Amino acid sequence: MPTVKKVAIKTAERAETPSAPQHAAKDSAQADARSAAKRVAKRTAQAKKPPASKRVSRIKPEPIAPKEDRTRIFALDIGTRSVIGIVAEQDDRGTMHIIATERLEHKTRAMLDGQIHDVLQVASIIRDVKAALEEKTGPLHNAAVAAAGRALYTMTAEAELDVNGLITAEQQRALDFAGVQAAQAKLATSNTVEDPTRYYCVGYSTIRYLLDDIQLKSLIGQRGKKAKSVVIATFLPRQVIDSMQSALHQCALEMRALTLEPIAAINVLIPPTMRHLNLVLVDIGAGTSDVAITKNGSVIAYGMVPLAGDEITEAISQRFLLDFNIAEQIKRRASNGETSKFTDILGQTFEMTAKEIIEPVLPNIENLASAISKTILELNTDVPQAIMLVGGGALTPHLQELVAETIGMAPGRVAVRHPDAVDGIADIPDELHSPDAVTPLGILKIASLNTLHFLSVYVNDEEYSLFNFRELTVSDALLNAGINLRKYNGRPGLGLMVSIGSETKTFPGTLGTFAKILLNDEEADLDTVIRDGSRITVIPGENGTTPTVKLGDLVTTGEEFILYVNGREKHIRQKVTVNGEEADAERVLKDGDHIESRAFSSIGEALLAAGYPPTGRKIHYKLNGEETVYACTPEILLDDEPVTLSMPVHEGDHIEYIADDSPKLSDILHLDELDTSLVIYYEGAEVRIPSATISLTVNGRNASPGTLVDDGFDITYKRSVHRTTSVSDALLAVGFQPPAATSHVSFAILVNGAPADFTDPVKNGDTLEVQLTDLSASAAPAAAPDADAAAAGIGTTGIGSDGTSMPQAPTAPRTSAQTASGQRVPTLSAINAGMGLGNRPIQQRLPNHNIPGMPPPPTGNAAPAPQAQAMQPAPAPAGAPFPPTAPIPQDTRPVAPAPAKPVRRSISDFIRRD
Repeated sequence: MPTVKKVAIKTAERAETPSAPQHAAKDSAQADARSAAKRVAKRTAQAKKPPASKRVSRIKPEPIAPKEDRTRIFALDIGTRSVIGIVAEQDDRGTMHIIATERLEHKTRAMLDGQIHDVLQVASIIRDVKAALEEKTGPLHNAAVAAAGRALYTMTAEAELDVNGLITAEQQRALDFAGVQAAQAKLATSNTVEDPTRYYCVGYSTIRYLLDDIQLKSLIGQRGKKAKSVVIATFLPRQVIDSMQSALHQCALEMRALTLEPIAAINVLIPPTMRHLNLVLVDIGAGTSDVAITKNGSVIAYGMVPLAGDEITEAISQRFLLDFNIAEQIKRRASNGETSKFTDILGQTFEMTAKEIIEPVLPNIENLASAISKTILELNTDVPQAIMLVGGGALTPHLQELVAETIGMAPGRVAVRHPDAVDGIADIPDELHSPDAVTPLGILKIASLNTLHFLSVYVNDEEYSLFNFRELTVSDALLNAGINLRKYNGRPGLGLMVSIGSETKTFPGTLGTFAKILLNDEEADLDTVIRDGSRITVIPGENGTTPTVKLGDLVTTGEEFILYVNGREKHIRQKVTVNGEEADAERVLKDGDHIESRAFSSIGEALLAAGYPPTGRKIHYKLNGEETVYACTPEILLDDEPVTLSMPVHEGDHIEYIADDSPKLSDILHLDELDTSLVIYYEGAEVRIPSATISLTVNGRNASPGTLVDDGFDITYKRSVHRTTSVSDALLAVGFQPPAATSHVSFAILVNGAPADFTDPVKNGDTLEVQLTDLSASAAPAAAPDADAAAAGIGTTGIGSDGTSMPQAPTAPRTSAQTASGQRVPTLSAINAGMGLGNRPIQQRLPNHNIPGMPPPPTGNAAPAPQAQAMQPAPAPAGAPFPPTAPIPQDTRPVAPAPAKPVRRSISDFIRRD
């Protein structure tokens, strides 16, 4: 059976062309409705008198519908300074009748700039307002509210709808909300805010409707194919809405509807029929000043100024050292032109006129007027036709004149408006005829239009508020929560791809599972309808897995056979490698593994399987600072014959593996004997001596080509084309030991029979000789030998004990070691033997620092003891052979002092020290 409201609507639809009597009947019905509202209020006030059930039978039936059939709306304006509550009932014609109102101010500054800072304190004031209203109206379960705040964002968007037939009010409403959703999506992609899911739409206005590209004021009752709606939506941070919901829940109230404060105010003072004018409405509260602008038949912009009445109150508090609440009272009295008497924080009492209070804070009022004018010009881009100021802050002294002055308008075009009459609201009480009552009356009117009703749902235990403009589903809730269900589905497992030789095998992974949706602990899908308080849980799906494949599942090992390596029996089996490494059948394969499986066909493969590196040991070393590798190539014999690694192998083969694990410097540097040594002839024998053109060091120490090399050695190898092997190098190499200073024997160095110095070069194949001269036999007949020597081309090479010059070696090779007087001189071997050296093998040794014929270095003793001179043996007869082991003859005759001559250098001075 249809309700009274529905019957009334149907009757109104049938009355398409009402006549004059019908208008009279309508006026009579409105009068009856107002009378009925008064009687309802009276019955409510008497509801506390028991027993109510007995009195009901005595009350005569009223001609209007029962109270419970009417829609009751609780409008709540939670402002920065005060909380105003209005309860009204809507009759069958849609007119609101106010049945109760209550106003309370915050005891502390629990709200700043329209944002709740102390939820419990704000909830306490709301609870007191609700309790006072419930005494007059009965229980209240929900409330319509308006929001404000500093972080306000607006977005303009449009939505289209394909229609067929007559457009209904429900279709137009759905088109509007589609535009709101489009605005929300536009905000998400605009990069204006960091997280768009944390912003709620708190209000919207339709800028225009179009039907088949023709602009209309309304689409209801029209026919066409494509309808379009252009809306401007406003968004606030979720924190603003959540704190408001928390305060309502503390008072056992649900949010019935939500709007923006300037939207609420503009619906009270600027009806749609006046929106073709360029008008500006500024709702100046305590924390913010909200701006709404109309033009060309619609609301074109919303804005917010983060300054309001509290700025003036704060200035008075700072100027006169007062408590904020006392400063607020003084500001209100000054706005009414009253004198105020107050005591500051220091205990001083003052009594000031309104002018004395306002003048010190006039710059602050000018700053507020300038900020409002600047925002208006930014949103409107031009000076509007008129500005209306509402809200408690609109009563600030001189604000009206200052706004007109700063924006450049006539003072009469800026006015403070009072809600004396509001379309759709009847019998506004006197206490609501003030500028700060515009917003709560606007909230009441908007709530009666059924716009932006909310329902609360929980997604994964987090609460979200959704526009209840149609039947909402799980998909709507997940979209509002910013959840992409695809991301919750399990991902497929990775496949496995391996290669066996040149063949590729692929094994697909398992599929992931889909995410599960639970609605109130029961399985649901995206199209399941949700209700207020629904709890949605999204359980992520499980990811798929990668298949497990073992090596033994794909290949098998080969047959085992026997080899003999170095006489040892070796059992080897066909190898299966994964990425070059041997693996067993239990190895789990990974994506991209490369498998090799083949029989041993060569000696190299067989040796590798038996544990012998076919190419030998690798030695890593540094050569002149660069990393280098040397392979100690082994010698491989098969049946005692050299073979290569590629030769085929058969079971039972006997292989000899001879490793070269100790290479020498000459091996790794490829040095031959011609590079590292010279062959010379010394004393009739062939001698190999090291070449001075090669410089070798190992780990910082001098080395020779025969030095063994191992891992980690640091080798320096230098070859000099300028340096040659000298006579000094050769003498050191053959172990030349110069005669003692007391031997009275000098020597001459011959290279290929020609006289040579210590620094002269020696080449491969040269003959090196050392000729000795007896100085004692030539001392007496010095003149004749000297003449003979001069004729023979002989010079002196040494100095005897008497200081006289001794003859040099002949320039031409001599066949025997014989002095100029004919006396035979012992050879170097004989001298060495005489000194106890015997027939020792030639070896490199450091030379004696004393050269025959040169005075020995001072030792502290003036001369040898006479006994030592007497012990020297007598010289051998002339022509007698000099035995190799005979002592060297010494000259015992007194030696005359010789004139001072330059001291000759010793052989050690000529020997290279590098």
